[in-house]
Amino acid sequence: MIAAPDTYTPITLKRVFDTKKVSPLLAFSNVASQRKVIDENIGKISISGVQEKLSVIIDHEKIILTPEGVQGTHIIKAAPDYKRLKNRNQLPANEHLTMQIAQQVYGLSVAENAMVFFRNGEAAYITKRFDIDKNKCKIKQEDFASLSQKTKETDGDNFKYTGDYVTAGQLIKQFVAAWQIETVKYFRLIVFNYLFANGDAHLKNFSLQQTTTGDYLLTPAYDLLNTSLHVNDEDFALSGGLFDKQHCSEIYLQTSHPCQEDFMTFGTLLEIPKVVINKTLNKFTTPQGLVTELTERSFLNEQLKRMYLRSYQERLSRLQR
Repeated sequence: MIAAPDTYTPITLKRVFDTKKVSPLLAFSNVASQRKVIDENIGKISISGVQEKLSVIIDHEKIILTPEGVQGTHIIKAAPDYKRLKNRNQLPANEHLTMQIAQQVYGLSVAENAMVFFRNGEAAYITKRFDIDKNKCKIKQEDFASLSQKTKETDGDNFKYTGDYVTAGQLIKQFVAAWQIETVKYFRLIVFNYLFANGDAHLKNFSLQQTTTGDYLLTPAYDLLNTSLHVNDEDFALSGGLFDKQHCSEIYLQTSHPCQEDFMTFGTLLEIPKVVINKTLNKFTTPQGLVTELTERSFLNEQLKRMYLRSYQERLSRLQR
């Protein structure tokens, strides 16, 4: 069982809770006695895969389940009950670590997040909703599955896993005025997902959000985690991988794993300037000591810390080829 901290750092309170003093300890437990209340709460928001999501708000320095008729401001993701998922109790710590690495090491814009702890000591992941404005009104937002008009009816049960990342990225040029800037953000996120073995980066995990001026931009990144610690994944969530096979390098064709040349091709197909592609790949192909530091300080258990770092080193060596 993870030892729960007594408080959050000032920067976490500022970013995740708008400087409100909040305890990491929840006043309720994720156990059978609470299941009816929690199940009713889950029904208020969508559920992705096997991971349950609880809508919560901050009330008098406490995190509580969102009352009926109130707009939730944060989402808690508890460890799933799905027994076939390896190391399932470590999933919240995995997501928290991966999101922190994305933000702190690579400068990616991510949904603000932290760890919380149920009354029985179970750890969970909490994230601040970015689809709610300061007046607690929903912000218009569309994910890439919706933008590409893919549904169960048109593309089958696995519709969100169809296509490739070049085709998905071209949606940005289609719907975003400042597409050159947002496409670079998308490119960096795809490279990050590969480096940190996020094999569940499907079409619904990328979204565009309307700004106050009516333009659209990429949302902060969300649902980032090393899925290889929990399931046997492919390199990419989308069935078509990075792009059509005609663009694959010899290494990609021979090993089924992309190399640096493939990501250069990927960036080129997205119409990103070569100098920007090179600068981005240089950052991702350079070993980052802070990755190790953050992993060692994370809430993962010791075995998963070693597995996480081995995965990073393996993907890094592939990307350096």
